[in-house]
Parts: sequence; structure tokens; C-alpha cells
Amino acid sequence: MVDKPQLNPETGSGLDDLRNAFEGRLLFSEADMEPFLIDWRRRYQGSALAVAQPASVDDVVKVVRWCVKNDFYIVPQGGNTGMSGAATPDNGERNIVLSLARINQVRAVDTVNNTITVDAGCTLAQVRQAAEQAGRLFPLSLPSEGSCTIGGNLSTNAGGCQVLRYGNARELCLGLEVVTAAGELWQGLRGLRKDNTGYDLRDLYIGSEGTLGVITAATLKLYPQPAARMTALATVDSPHAALELLGLAQQQLSASLTAFELISDVCLELVAEHFPQCPKPFEDASPYYVLLECSDAESQAHATECFEALLFEASDKGLISDAIIADSIARSNSLWALRENISEAQAAAGKNIKHDISVPISAIGDFVVQTEKQLLSQFPGVRMVVFGHLGDGNLHYNVSPAADLSGAEHADAFVGLQSQINKVTHDAVAAVNGSISAEHGLGVLRRDEAARYKSPVELALMRSVKQALDPHGRMNPGKVLPD
Repeated sequence: MVDKPQLNPETGSGLDDLRNAFEGRLLFSEADMEPFLIDWRRRYQGSALAVAQPASVDDVVKVVRWCVKNDFYIVPQGGNTGMSGAATPDNGERNIVLSLARINQVRAVDTVNNTITVDAGCTLAQVRQAAEQAGRLFPLSLPSEGSCTIGGNLSTNAGGCQVLRYGNARELCLGLEVVTAAGELWQGLRGLRKDNTGYDLRDLYIGSEGTLGVITAATLKLYPQPAARMTALATVDSPHAALELLGLAQQQLSASLTAFELISDVCLELVAEHFPQCPKPFEDASPYYVLLECSDAESQAHATECFEALLFEASDKGLISDAIIADSIARSNSLWALRENISEAQAAAGKNIKHDISVPISAIGDFVVQTEKQLLSQFPGVRMVVFGHLGDGNLHYNVSPAADLSGAEHADAFVGLQSQINKVTHDAVAAVNGSISAEHGLGVLRRDEAARYKSPVELALMRSVKQALDPHGRMNPGKVLPD
């Protein structure tokens, strides 16, 4: 093993060969590195010899090659907005955090091919804006779009609210540029919808959470801008009624149905409490709500006609008891704010136990009802904070302590139940052939639990891929694969 450079924390001496190896920035002081060594939820904190911020793809190649030569581990990082600790280094002494934030140019927009090619450090908002300026839509939408990056979105196969219509990040990506674990550059930026020439390397790197290589650029799909958008919030008595409404909406709106979100009343109570500017929209509470949106290719009048016809029929069938149709962009934004502020409202309320799960859509109704019964039976008083992307089967099935129990002592006791609550929830997910991580990735948070729910054959195949592409285990150690 190569000796670790002897670093002077004030001058950075000892890193001179790394500093001279590339043209970007090198951060080495504790204060400068601190934001890169802790995750967004502040649950994981690690250490690194330095944070490298390359200014070009050639710089990324040089940093990776330096790490190979000097036997260092590489922790790729985008906007550091992940939910599972995948972008945070462990406590090892030989880590280099590789921040892609400065590689952030839009390389090309092709409105005939409907593609956009961007650097991995571009924020999601930057890509969406560039598409809009070209008269196109890039449909991936996340609350963190101002800070999350395309490289991070692809490394976790991000989802968001429009997967129902457009798919995950994987479905939106046609080609990648990747620096391999050996420091070689794979140029795969093909804007092709059909390319059947062997193993799909692109799909290996997407969703790998930086454990196989460093994504440096991507060619992404664009779509025509819709002529009109309609948003509505409807009250439903149960997840089963929400599923019936989903079926009716898909039948009537077809591909124009772009979002279908389930929200429990507990969620709206939390938002109203911690975001006074977002009061509960209905005078009478409902156990559940559905936030739905359609994007119409024809006109605002056509969209309004179709949306109103859907909600009238849903009311006649007894699927909904009330509804609000947004009559302006401001009203639409206020309805979406109810959904987008749930996570922060729950965090403001105190400790909680989160689950990012995916189950077959047809199983959601029974899953929600039966799993809640199990949890309340074993952990009396807990509150279920249930919301998520019903249209694609992804729920954020979170658990909070009882509303009348507060204080640090109780919060610590509640968090102490995490492994037990996780087991009940994830066993229920596995029972319906679901997934314990729908869109947040395994990272560190779900890494070890994955071993319980994946078969030995599946784990062995994953380890074979890791061994083939990163034989020395240099890329993002301690993530995804359990020891």
C-alpha cells in the first residue's frame, strides 16, 4: 500500500502532487470540507483527506488516476441532497471526495432529436430551464431541483412526481459519459432510442450510486411543452378509493395524466401546523387526499373539459366527496406546496422513521390498511405519515411518534424502535413482492437491510458486477453492497 500523504491542515502541503495533477479546486481545511462530509439529513458524517472539485472531465480522469496510483478511495458527489447517505464518505483515512459541482455546462440541445446533453454537475433546475428556453420539457421534477444535480439524479435513478407518465431518470437517459474506476473515459453519449449492440453499460451505471464509476455527462430525452396543465386536489375515504380513482383517471385521461399523488390527512395537519401559509384546503377533513395533474397537448379549454368530466364522474361513482380544481398557476402551485412541504413539516415536528417503498399498485390499498394495523398493534399511538406517488406504486410510508408525546427522552426511545418498525414495514413490503427502496437508493441507510430481502443469487450477481468494473473496491466504499 502507498503511504498516506502527510498533510499540513493549514497549508495543504503533502497534497502537492494531487494539487498539481488537475486544474480544479482542492479543499483540505476542516472548515472548507465540512459541507461535503455530512449528508443532507445530517445522519451520516465521514472524513476525507481532501475534496477535489474538477473543472473539466479531463480533470476527473486525472483525479481518479491519481487515486488509483496512490491507493485512495473515491467518493463521487453531486449536490449532496441524497436521502440514504450514498454521497457521504465513511470514516476511512484514504478518502477523496470528488465533487462534480463545477462541471456544469449544457453542452447541446437538439430540438429535432428531442435531446439535451449536459454535464453531470448541472442542477436539475438548470436542465429544466434550458429545455424550456428551447421550447421543450424535461419532465424530471423534484423539490430539491435547485441543488440536486443530474449526475446525482442518475446515480440514484431518481423518480419524482411524474414517473407515472415519463418514467424514472433511467427512462429519461439515452446516453452517458463515465470515468471508470481505472481512470478511463467511456464516451457513450448517444442520443439513440434504439441501440441493440450488446450489454447496456448505461443501465449498469444508472442507479449504482457511484460504486462503479463517475458519471460526468448525460444525453437526456426532451418532450414537447404541453399546451395546458390542470391540477386538482380531491378527497377520498381510503387508499382503495384512491386506486379506483386512478383507474378511472387513466381510462379517461390516458397518457395526459402526469401525476397522481396520495396524501394522508396526518400529512396535511403537519403542513398546516409548520407552514401557516399552507392551510388545510377543505373545511372538513378527509382520511386521504389525491393530488392529480394532467398535461394536455391540445388546449386549456380541452384540458378543463376533460378534467371536469373526470371529477364529475368520480363524484357520481362515490369515489370522491369534494375537489378543488386550480384555476390559476398560483393556485396550482399552492396545491403542490401542500405535497412538497410534507417532508420538511415532518422533520420540523421531530423524530420520525422513514420508508421509501415500492409495491405493486394493485396491492397498495391492502398494504396500507394491514401494515398500519400491524404497527399500531405493536407500537400503540404511532402516527402514519403516508404520502407518495400512487400512480407508480411508490409510497413514502413514514412513522412518527404519538402527537401528545414529546421531549428528547421520548424521541430517543422512539428512534430506538427503528429496527423493529423497519422490520414490520419491510417484511410487509416483501410479502407483496415489493422493494424497500423505490427512489432514494440503498446508500448506507438500507445497505444491510437489502441483504435480508435480496436472494443470495441476486447479491452474488451484484458483487460480480462490482468486481468486474471496480476490482479494487475503489469507488464509493461501504455503499449499496452489504459486507
